[in-house]
Amino acid sequence: MWLNNILETIGNTPLIKLNKITKDLPATVVAKVDYFNPGNSIKDRMALKMVQVAEQEGKLKPGGTIIEGTSGNTGMGLALAACVKGYKCIFVTTDKQSKEKADILKAVGAEVIVCPTNVLPDDPKSYYSVAKRLAREIPNSMYMNQYDNLANRLAHYESTGPEIWEQTEGKITHLVCTAGTGGTITGTAMYLKEKNPNIKVWAIDVYGSLLTKYFRTGEIDMNEVHPYISEGFGEDFVPQNYDMHVIDHFEQVTDKDGAVMARRIAKEEGLFCGYSAGSCLQGLMQLKDSLKAGDVVVCIFHDHGSRYVGKIYNDQWMMERGFLDVKTFKDIVNGRANQKLVTVTPGHIVSEAVELMKKHDIEQIPVMQGNELVGSLSESGLFQKIFSNPEIKNAKVSSVIEHAYPVVDFVTPVEKIGNLINKENGAVLAKDEKGEYHIVTKYDVIQSLAK
Repeated sequence: MWLNNILETIGNTPLIKLNKITKDLPATVVAKVDYFNPGNSIKDRMALKMVQVAEQEGKLKPGGTIIEGTSGNTGMGLALAACVKGYKCIFVTTDKQSKEKADILKAVGAEVIVCPTNVLPDDPKSYYSVAKRLAREIPNSMYMNQYDNLANRLAHYESTGPEIWEQTEGKITHLVCTAGTGGTITGTAMYLKEKNPNIKVWAIDVYGSLLTKYFRTGEIDMNEVHPYISEGFGEDFVPQNYDMHVIDHFEQVTDKDGAVMARRIAKEEGLFCGYSAGSCLQGLMQLKDSLKAGDVVVCIFHDHGSRYVGKIYNDQWMMERGFLDVKTFKDIVNGRANQKLVTVTPGHIVSEAVELMKKHDIEQIPVMQGNELVGSLSESGLFQKIFSNPEIKNAKVSSVIEHAYPVVDFVTPVEKIGNLINKENGAVLAKDEKGEYHIVTKYDVIQSLAK
C-alpha cells in the first residue's frame, strides 16, 4: 500500500547500536538515527507539528507564507510541509551555516535570507529579528518561532519519546542529546521520565553557548556567549521550549572534538551524520565514567552528513581551523633542513643539470623560466635519453624537458600528495606564504609517513 504524501514518512526512524567507538564502555550505546526522515533530520517531526498546530489554531491560512529563522534543518521540514500543503516559505539563517543547507532549502522552493552570526539576538540584523520583521510586514504570513513554539517539544513528546521507549523495550537508562531550541531534548525527556523518572537525561552543549551556565545557576550570563563553529545546537538566549527540570546534566564539547568525532562516526560506524551527532557522542564519551554495566544509552543523531560536506568532511576546512591533525606539504618542508629549491632554465645545458643532480643528490629538478614553472627533468628520464644518445649531454634542457610538476596548496595533506606522485610524475610543488616554491618527492612522503 502506498503513502499519500512525503509527510507520512516522517518518524519511526531506526535505533542502531554503536560497536567500535563505544566498545570499551560498560554500557550498550545506541543511536536514534533521525536522518532517515525525508528531510534528513529530526526537525521534520517538529516542523510538521508546528504547521499542524498553526492550522488548527487558524494562524496559518491557505496560500499563506511560512517564515522561520533556521540553521537549515527546520527549514527543510517546513519546506516539505509547505510543498504538500501549498504554502510559501521564507527562511532566515546565519552566515555560519553551511552553504549546502541554504542550497537545499532553495532546491525545495524556499527563499533564503542570510544574516550575520556575530550579533546579539535583539540586534535588527540578527536572524531572529529579521524573521520577526518579515512576519509583521508580509500579509497572511506566520513566524513559526521554533524556539518558543511549544509545538516543537510536543512533537517529540508524541513521537520521539514513545519510539525510543518502544524500541528499547523500556530498558533505556540514559538519553543523550545536543541542546539547541530545547524541543527535542525536553519533549523526549518529558515522555521518557513519565515512563521511568530514573532515566538520566544529559544535554550536550557547546562552548560559547549560555545554556550550560543557565542550567547550573539560573543566570543568563551574556559573558558566556562568544562565536562558535558547531552547528545546530547551543544558544545565546534561553528558548521557552526548555523545561530544565527534566534535564539532569549539561556537558560542553569543543568545536574541534565534535567535528572530529563526527568523522569517526562516519568512518568507524558507517553512519554519515551531521556535526551535532559528533558532539553528542563526544559528550557521552566525556561522561563515560558515570556509566555502569547494564546501562542502555540512547544518543540522538539529528541530521545527515551531506549538510556538512563543505565543512567537517572537508580536509582543507578542518585543517584551516586546526581540527585535523594530519601531516601536510608544509610539515614536510619545515621538517627538512633549509634546502634551497634547485632549478634549471630551458637554456641550461643537459650536462649542467646532471651535475646539479649529482651535487645535491636529487632525482627531480623543476625547469623555470623566470618565476614561471615550464617543465621538469627527472633522473630516470635523462638516463634513458643519454643512454640512447650520449651527445644529448651537450644539448639544451629545452630539448629534453618533461611535463611540469603539479602545484598544490602549501597545506595539502601528505596522503593527497602521495596520490599525485606516480611513475610519470616524480614530485609535487607548492608555494609558501612568501610565494617561494618548494618541492616534495616520493622519498619525502615516505619519510614523513615513517616518522
